[in-house]
Amino acid sequence: MTRALIVVDVQNDFCEGGSLPVDGGARVAYDIGQLLRERAASKEPEPTYGLVVATKDHHIDPGDHFGNPPDYVDSWPAHCVVGTDGEAFHPNLDPVSFDEIFRKGEYAAAYSGFEGAAKGGATLVDWLRERGVEEVDVCGLATDYCVRATVLDARAAGFGTTLLSDLTAGVAAERTAAAIEEMRAAGVTVL
Repeated sequence: MTRALIVVDVQNDFCEGGSLPVDGGARVAYDIGQLLRERAASKEPEPTYGLVVATKDHHIDPGDHFGNPPDYVDSWPAHCVVGTDGEAFHPNLDPVSFDEIFRKGEYAAAYSGFEGAAKGGATLVDWLRERGVEEVDVCGLATDYCVRATVLDARAAGFGTTLLSDLTAGVAAERTAAAIEEMRAAGVTVL
């Protein structure tokens, strides 16, 4: 059985110094990068993750997703705009190579990685199913927004789903705790 790791939105704009930073974002980027470097160096014949994919916010003109002023509930400061450094993966992940990258939110708000597509147009759910993936572990930013949405969509699509909570960071403590409880209630394993 193939298990995949989904790395959600570990981009410059969501880390300290970005336009929409999450406290602890750079640490999460470093810790995920370390996990992936250890995977690459492993001599195990069957690594924990057969596949590693990433999602990216990839905004061109997402409409009222960008607010002026933002309300920080449904609208946000401009972030992860295509062609800016803010859209790039955080350097703590480099030089990680992902098996595929799914970009989301060009012209609309998109929180879940399952709303994205690869360069060839494949959706995340189809791409994973075509490769025999039955279980996914999810990590990244932010626990209470894009990670939550991706985890819940993975579970709804029928994947055995695990949240690697020590490899996430949330925007707000109360909202993050509520999101984790919502994921548990949906049948997600929280580590």
